[in-house]
Amino acid sequence: MLGWLVAVCIVILVVLMWPGSKFFGTESQPDAIPQGMGVPRQAAKDKTVRCISDREGSVEKTRTVALICKPSALANYLLKHCRTFSNYSPCVGWTWRASAFLLSVYEACWPYDSPVQFVRDNLQLSDDGLLALDWAVPSYQKRRRTSSHSTSPVLLIIPNSFGKITRNVLKLCETALSHGYLPAVFNRRSHNGTLLTTLKLQQFGDPADLREAVRYIRYRQPAGRLYAVSESTGSGLLLSYLGECGSSSYMTAAVCLSPVFRCQSWFESGLCWPLQWALVLYQKICLSRYRTVLGETIQTDTLFSSCSLRGLEETLFCQAGTSSSSNTSGAWDAYWERNEPLRDVDEVAIPVLSVCAQDDPVRGNTQSTVPFELFETNPHFFLLLTDRGGHCGFSTQFEESATGALSAVGSAAAPNSGMGSRGTNWSHKALLEFFRATTDFFAAEERAKQLAARRRGFGGGSGGRIFRHRSVSTCKRVPVCSHNIHAIYNWQRSYTR
Repeated sequence: MLGWLVAVCIVILVVLMWPGSKFFGTESQPDAIPQGMGVPRQAAKDKTVRCISDREGSVEKTRTVALICKPSALANYLLKHCRTFSNYSPCVGWTWRASAFLLSVYEACWPYDSPVQFVRDNLQLSDDGLLALDWAVPSYQKRRRTSSHSTSPVLLIIPNSFGKITRNVLKLCETALSHGYLPAVFNRRSHNGTLLTTLKLQQFGDPADLREAVRYIRYRQPAGRLYAVSESTGSGLLLSYLGECGSSSYMTAAVCLSPVFRCQSWFESGLCWPLQWALVLYQKICLSRYRTVLGETIQTDTLFSSCSLRGLEETLFCQAGTSSSSNTSGAWDAYWERNEPLRDVDEVAIPVLSVCAQDDPVRGNTQSTVPFELFETNPHFFLLLTDRGGHCGFSTQFEESATGALSAVGSAAAPNSGMGSRGTNWSHKALLEFFRATTDFFAAEERAKQLAARRRGFGGGSGGRIFRHRSVSTCKRVPVCSHNIHAIYNWQRSYTR
């Protein structure tokens, strides 16, 4: 009901105020790749790899997607094996899906009839707080719990920081199930029906709760690899976790869909007022349930009279009962020193793919909000940049035609259609292909190392016996925890050369 209310309010605002050119997507197409980004710059020709997908138009040749990263063995492997990266055909012309604003609102607010059901695990934290993990299962599956001996990979999904479960998250769970993953949605304290049992809310980039959730997942599924996907502002939590934990993150790879990188400036500059108004309203409605108990630690009158995202965040985490504006300003800067997602980015030790669109109305201007220098210098980070796609949208012409065909046929066959019967979002295809390619690359690197060690071991009698003993123990350990710390250290050295 809340999602419908927000959707109706935003649609009314769009109809009344948004220009017709924005609505129909007939405005001039933005430069597919910013100046100097379509072709490697001469000064940085030996430092960056930029894979461009060119699409022939009726008038001119336009670029639709680019992979921006530092040259490495893994980067070359991704360019060769991830065909989805260069197979993106965004919706153009006289259709509402061509509007980045409408597509973003649709993906965030419009209800989605998902065939996926969720089984919730409530985790009690060390401070007696509660968070929830929602495990996605097909609606037709009788067995609701997955065996702890399952070797299926686990996909940890981190929604946006406001706790809204969007169409994008539901469709990602559906797609992941059809590809053999075990999706688990991470819910912060008080989000999505999770009870608030303490006076503490989770700060924007505090990874302590996520660390305990990962520990629980490793305990419950010790034989499966762990991957992570974050959506929108939820990427701040994932990047904070990867930076603080470094090589002890226990994750094989991670993907950020439409991330917000420079979060402090994003809160300070603010969104366009229709989007900001909708997000502030949604957050106030969610927090109103705990108005009485939150009044013991924060100024609830100030909280519910705030008109901006910064005002809400500042009241929740920076005021703590004080009304001094000077103290609040200093506390705001100190807050982001502890919560800025990129504060420990140099410690990230696994491959991270960021999927972004230049016309993203939530993140803002590409040149000022995307840290290109990070992707050009850090071998662990990869940027898949498209010219169109909105915020967590990335709708394609094929997906639109598939949706129309499905609507024409009707929903009579839906109960027997199973998983994966609908058009798959392009970004979901790209991230699953990224996970498969990185896993295959790591496996090939490990086989090459073992082969080289075996050849060296056969050179001497005692050395061969020592190697044979070690190889047997290694083979026994891999199925138990294939993403152990020592393996991650080896992967780091192998794919950054």
